[in-house]
Amino acid sequence: MVEFAGRIAVTVLCLGFVVLVHEWGHFLVARRLGVRVERFTIGFGKEIFGWTRKGTRFAVCILPLGGMVKMAGEFPEERSKKADEFFSQPWYGRALIALAGPVMNYVLAFVLFAAVALAWGTLKPSTQPVIGDMILGLPAANAKLQIGDRIRSIDGIAITSWEQMAHLIHERPEKTVRMEIERAGAEGKPSRVFRASLKPQRDPQRSMGLIGVMPQVDKVKLGVWGSIKVSLRDLKAWTVQPLEYIGQKIRSMEGPKELSGPLGIAHMVTKATQEGMSYVIYLMAIISTGLGLFNLFPIPVLDGGHIFLYVIEGILRRPLSRRTLQVANAVGLSVILTIFIYASYQDILRWRLGLMK
Repeated sequence: MVEFAGRIAVTVLCLGFVVLVHEWGHFLVARRLGVRVERFTIGFGKEIFGWTRKGTRFAVCILPLGGMVKMAGEFPEERSKKADEFFSQPWYGRALIALAGPVMNYVLAFVLFAAVALAWGTLKPSTQPVIGDMILGLPAANAKLQIGDRIRSIDGIAITSWEQMAHLIHERPEKTVRMEIERAGAEGKPSRVFRASLKPQRDPQRSMGLIGVMPQVDKVKLGVWGSIKVSLRDLKAWTVQPLEYIGQKIRSMEGPKELSGPLGIAHMVTKATQEGMSYVIYLMAIISTGLGLFNLFPIPVLDGGHIFLYVIEGILRRPLSRRTLQVANAVGLSVILTIFIYASYQDILRWRLGLMK
C-alpha cells in the first residue's frame, strides 16, 4: 500500500512539475514585457501558504497538479486599458507570451533528455545479426526462434551484419525463406546450428517483409556534446513521430487508438518508477515534449489557438470582436473535451483488456 501511494505521489509530482514549468514560461515573458501578473499558483485547490512579491501573489495550493498564471486584463471583460494589462500588449507581444509556455516545455525536455544521456548513457543497436528481442505472434516467434540466436545465413547467403539480414527479409514479403541459426548451448555445452523456414509477414504500409525481430542493444557512455546531440535527436523524434501518426490516421480515417489520457499517462509513469530513475526522467521529457507540441496545435483555448487568433488580428490590423473570440473558444473547448473523453475511453478499454497492469 505504501509503495502504491509512493508511485501515485511520483506520478502527481512529475505531471505537476511539467505543467508548472509550462506556466513559468508564460510568467517570465509576461513580466519581461511589462504585463502585471496578479497571481502565480503552484497546484490547485485551497491555498496552503503564499507570499506577495512585485505585485504578484505566489500561492502554494493543496493539490500539486501543475499551476496557473493569472495576468491583469487577461479576459475581455476585465480590460480597463491600463498599460500593464495583457490586452494592452500588441498582438505579437501576446503571441510571445502564449508561445513561451510550449517553448519552456521543449527547454525542459531538452535538459532532461540530455541529463539522462549524460548520466546513464544511451542505447545503440548492435550491428551483429543476433536477435535481441522479438514480437509475439509474428513469424520469428512462431518459428520458435529465441533471443540470443545468431542468424548465419538466409537462402544460402552468409549473413555478416544486422543491416544485411534486415534487407534480405524486407525484400522477401510472404516468401518462404530458409535460415541457418546458431544457438548458444547450455552452460558448459557447445552451441548448435539448425535450420528454420519461415514466411516474412507483409507490412501493409511499406510493402516489405517483417519477421518481428529486433537487434541487441549496446550501452554507450556519452560526453556533454554527445548528450546534447542525443537530446536533439530525441526531441526531433518525439515531435515528428506524433505528427506523422496523426497524419496517417487522418489519411486512413481511423481513430487514434494509441492515444493516452490521464489514466494512461499515470500508468506509464508508475511503470517507469518500477524501472528506475532514468526511466522516470526520460518519460518526463517525453511528456514535456508532448505537452509543448499539443499546446502548439491551432485550437482555440490552447496556446497555439491563441497565437493563431493573434496572428489573424495582426493581419487584419484590428482586434477580433468579443463575439468571435467567444465562439472560437467555445469550439476549441468542445474539441479539447472530445479529445479528453476519447483518450480516457481508450485508457478504460486498455485497462479492461488487461493491457494496463
